[in-house]
Amino acid sequence: MLDTRQLRYFVQIVESGSLSKASRQLLIAQPALSQQLAKLEDEVGKPLLHRSSKGVSPTENGLALYHHARFMLRQLDQALSIARSDTGAVQGMVSVGLPATTVATIGLNLVRKIRERYPSILLNVVEGMSGHIGHLMRLGQLDLAVLFSSDISSELTVEPLLIEELFVMIPKHSKLVPAGRTSITIEEASQIPLILPTGSHGLRQRIAAEFENRGLSTNVVAEIDSLSLLMNCVYDDIGATIKPMGAVMQEGARGRQWRCLPISDARFRRRNFLYSLAPEHLSTAAAVVAKELKETTEELIENREWEGFEDNSVLRTLASSSVMI
Repeated sequence: MLDTRQLRYFVQIVESGSLSKASRQLLIAQPALSQQLAKLEDEVGKPLLHRSSKGVSPTENGLALYHHARFMLRQLDQALSIARSDTGAVQGMVSVGLPATTVATIGLNLVRKIRERYPSILLNVVEGMSGHIGHLMRLGQLDLAVLFSSDISSELTVEPLLIEELFVMIPKHSKLVPAGRTSITIEEASQIPLILPTGSHGLRQRIAAEFENRGLSTNVVAEIDSLSLLMNCVYDDIGATIKPMGAVMQEGARGRQWRCLPISDARFRRRNFLYSLAPEHLSTAAAVVAKELKETTEELIENREWEGFEDNSVLRTLASSSVMI
């Protein structure tokens, strides 16, 4: 029978990339760690690691074991935490992956709701690019994630969350677009300097495709994947950007004022989807957080304090139209 201690050791070895680093993290001697690894490989009956002068990396079998072991150990830790509780309150750690603009849009309200309503839930918010968040979700290292594609994995549960409109954004003091203008055409947008994410970013590909469909090119003067740095550069009037409203929702607290101009002849929309682990793997705490996340999103749409957020009913309208989303 597999020893959970050996699995924990193995997970740490894979994540450290070497036995010496793992032994320091685990606070055990390297020979003892090597012995436990050997026992695990004997139990499995196949080698789990490739060894070289540069360290170790998992074999194909080792990688499969790592993914399942990491998920199993996290579930075990949550189960033990619940069993040791003196109350019947919903509790446990829930990991949620959110892109930067989603964090800016609903992050604070979500954390506040969970803290007020479910103080025994430890909410772990992981911010990153959608590609990285999707990768972590596929590996089972997240319970929930908000992503912009509905085909990340057939093994996960996915449901539409909301639709965001994309705007051309400039600071209020900028002269890149004449004062008084409340919208901009796509051709006009192609003529102003733009600061956009790098080419591997889904939003950049979405923007580039729309311009190419119109036979237009973009005047990109900088490529930045950090949302905070990108918005700092835009506010410094180095160039405009094209982003959903979430990019400026926290900027008012910094005393910054923005102009967010819709593109009048090519409304850009981006669909958001909520991913979760399969029901049989989803903890009660994670299901609660998913419910609160959807409720927070619904409140954002219904409040209408901010432009550019639409509910899922728009998907059905757009499905039969030529509007690109």
